Amino acid sequence: MSLDELKIGYFYSNGAYGRTWGVRQLAAIGHDAESGEAVYHFKGVAGICRRKKGHCSPLEFARWARYQVALQENDWKRVGGEAYPPDESVAL
Repeated sequence: MSLDELKIGYFYSNGAYGRTWGVRQLAAIGHDAESGEAVYHFKGVAGICRRKKGHCSPLEFARWARYQVALQENDWKRVGGEAYPPDESVAL
């Protein structure tokens, strides 16, 4: 993802499958006291990231995040389109 797409309070997935899949919430953007560089603080909310907190550079977070997700009922869904094309053989 690009840095322009990342927003505080939103949820992002690494797009992985199986045991390495995870969802993080971008919790805050701060600055390192010594270097003045931006630091992204995140909370892990699902998958391998669950119950973990951390921080990294904006570029590291953007590389990790493949797309934005939202919790719908009990499932994390990709925001802004489906992850897979719809089955066109199904009649509406």
